[in-house]
Amino acid sequence: MSDERPSGFKEVEQGPEASDREASPASPAVTDQGEVTHPTVDAARARFGDAILRHEVMAGDEHVIFVDPERSYEILEWLKEDPDQLYNYLSDVTAVDYGSGRPIQVVYQLYSIPLRHAIRVKAELPLSHLEIDSVVPLWKAADWLEREVYDMFGVTFRNHPDLRRILMPEVYAEGHPLRKDFPLRGRFSRAEQTRRALAQAPEDYYIPEDFGPGREFQKVRWQELGGEPEPVETPESGDPADESEHSADPGKGA
Repeated sequence: MSDERPSGFKEVEQGPEASDREASPASPAVTDQGEVTHPTVDAARARFGDAILRHEVMAGDEHVIFVDPERSYEILEWLKEDPDQLYNYLSDVTAVDYGSGRPIQVVYQLYSIPLRHAIRVKAELPLSHLEIDSVVPLWKAADWLEREVYDMFGVTFRNHPDLRRILMPEVYAEGHPLRKDFPLRGRFSRAEQTRRALAQAPEDYYIPEDFGPGREFQKVRWQELGGEPEPVETPESGDPADESEHSADPGKGA
């Protein structure tokens, strides 16, 4: 029997060849003592000192640095702009609440596209002072992400360009649904929740620009926020537009 195999199988059996490309300058390394290090962590400690509170490694190779919330913007700006870091891609801003009165963690997931390395930054905020600087001036992608954290956890982002709720209506009075102290079925009774839902106006869900002139829905045009609906004019009989509408239907006029 012939041992010839289709082209390509030999390469699969041999496995991948070694690459000549040098490792990323910020690739994790293992010391002789078995400790996993990361050049970004070392550089951050050298530059910011005590503002880098601690360093953790999760799932084997996911590096997390905890920073002083009052210096978070300065550190994140350095991570983005420093030529040896270049974390130019913000993939996520979120938060974690472990409950029992513990601080809420604001989490930034960063990735450097040019250097191909990742880092996670966390800032712990005490429940009595849930404020931190916005990073929208650094990454525009943070805009709606920070609004979600504000809505779900109650964290205020200083200098955010448009900090308002994004999932719950502005008049939502039950608190922040992803906090551990938030009751599973809400703070109000089902009857009260239903009453409040039925009493809400469109203005509770939309911003004034959504009600601008020319907004049409079911043949009603809203002139402005709070204005009365005005019926949309329909073509009169004999109008060219009316004739073209009828001529488009082969069943009419037969």
